[in-house]
Amino acid sequence: MSELILTRKKSKVIREMGAVWAIFAREVTLFLKSPATIIMSLAMPLVMMGMIGGNLLQNMAGGLDFELGGFMLVGMLVNMLFMTTTTGMASLVDDHETDFNQEMLVSPISRYALVIGKILGSAFGAIISMVGTLIVGLIMGITLPVGELLTIVALSPLMCLSGGALAMIVIGLIKSRKAANFAVTLITMPQMFLSGAIIPIQNSTGVLKILSRCMPMTYCLDLVRAVVGGGQPTMFNPLVNCAAIVGLTLVCLVLGTWFFAQSEKNR
Repeated sequence: MSELILTRKKSKVIREMGAVWAIFAREVTLFLKSPATIIMSLAMPLVMMGMIGGNLLQNMAGGLDFELGGFMLVGMLVNMLFMTTTTGMASLVDDHETDFNQEMLVSPISRYALVIGKILGSAFGAIISMVGTLIVGLIMGITLPVGELLTIVALSPLMCLSGGALAMIVIGLIKSRKAANFAVTLITMPQMFLSGAIIPIQNSTGVLKILSRCMPMTYCLDLVRAVVGGGQPTMFNPLVNCAAIVGLTLVCLVLGTWFFAQSEKNR
């Protein structure tokens, strides 16, 4: 009996992993078939890193006790992972309109397999945006050692999963593409400024401090800067950052997936 139960559990795990892979492959295929999406993924870093970062670098770099260029590059890399993954999750609204979500939810896989596969698929575009950020940084004369870049790449799935889980709460409640895009912007743009992506937040107080501590990207950025090092200012112990990231991601993933499943069930 125990062997039978074990076999069934193993079969279920394999089926779930297969579903995650299939959804991931679908998202990557759709991304590669959309030249406009690829161009936007590469062009967005030009605005974020090139214009915003370049302006700060020219006007605020003097008198700091750390190298602002490297600080901003790390911040923008994590920001692009978050922003692109979160934006990509908005396509769940399109899948809602084409009944793709309904077809997946009635299949013998868990709703978490659908959501995680979608997040990982959106993360593919986020990696492309990260490459664009590195190119813009190189043009600006800002580079990172190969070892530090590999460390960021190794942590990128965690960052994307955290951003995608946060987006699920919004997507689970909104079924209008226009409203979803607007709502996603509302949860990504504030994080760029309040989580420390381009300016330090160690001295933030009051409401700004409370908001920054509630944002998953704050801990993702602080973790990356603690691991990368290079004299970049950090706020928390890496273990604290990991615990906060995992905790916030799980809460957002469970709540967001529940909202999503309920909205599809009540159609």
